Parts: sequence; C-alpha cells; structure tokens
Amino acid sequence: MKTVLFILVLVCNYSMAQTNNCNCCTENHQAFDFWIGDWVVTNSDGSKAGENSIQKAQDNCVLIEQWTSAKGNYSGTSQNFYNQKTKQWEQLWIDNQGAYLKLKGHKKANQMIMRTDDEVNSEGKSFYHRITWTNNADGTVRQLWETITEGENVSVAFDGLYKRKTKR
Repeated sequence: MKTVLFILVLVCNYSMAQTNNCNCCTENHQAFDFWIGDWVVTNSDGSKAGENSIQKAQDNCVLIEQWTSAKGNYSGTSQNFYNQKTKQWEQLWIDNQGAYLKLKGHKKANQMIMRTDDEVNSEGKSFYHRITWTNNADGTVRQLWETITEGENVSVAFDGLYKRKTKR
C-alpha cells in the first residue's frame, strides 16, 4: 500500500511540474501580446486595408499572423517570437507574392519596434525597413512601416490602424 501511495504522489508531482513548466511565459515573451486578436485594419485615410488575425501557438512561444488584404488578392503570414539567445524579438514575414521580410527588435514603452538588416537598393544606396506597432490607450494598435534610405530619407510604406473585430 505504501508503494502504491508513493507512486501516486510521484505521478501527481510529475504531472503538476509538467503543467507548470512554461518556457515562454516570461515578461519578454509576453511583450507583443497586445497585438493578439482578430482585427479590421484601416489605412490612414480610413479606407479598409484588410483583416488580420494574430494568435499564440507552440505553448505561447510564437505569435502567428494571418493577413488578408481588403480586396483579398494579397495575403501573408508571419511568425514572431522572442529569441532568448539574442534577447530580442524576431519576425519572419512571407506573402503570396513570394516576398519576405526578416525583422528584429525590442519593445520600448508601448511600442514594438523591429527593423531589417541594411540592404543596398538598385541605385547603390543603403536602406532598411522599420516597423513600429504602437499599443494605443483605446485598445487599437497602429502599425507604421517605414523605409529609411541613407539613414535619413524616410518614406512610409504602410500606416494602418488595427481595431478589434466586434463579436456578432
């Protein structure tokens, strides 16, 4: 009887240890959680840009993004994660046109700011992309995608406002 009781205690302790072990439940891993949800995204002029769904996966280790444009002809997916080795957030974006972006960065205050590595354009000028997600006080999220050329010339590639979908 003592042996059965001992084994039962061991199994219960092991089960509790397994369910309480969450490698990706740190504050750093939760820094981008403000982006989780189902969203309607509008351009800066108020027109609909598309819809986006961001969900946690892989035991809270990855944010998966599923984007569809308003016209439905453009879509993309990203995987976002906190890299414990480099101590930064990383994103890999791939779309249905074959384009991709690799971004990395950090959360500062209410913003997640990520950028690509430097590249050289067809004119021989260096540039990089920077995307900033701002967690607004009203529950919306602004995504601003900028291209910075030669370290100073900034052009806006996308400026979208995320509003949570209402439940029907």
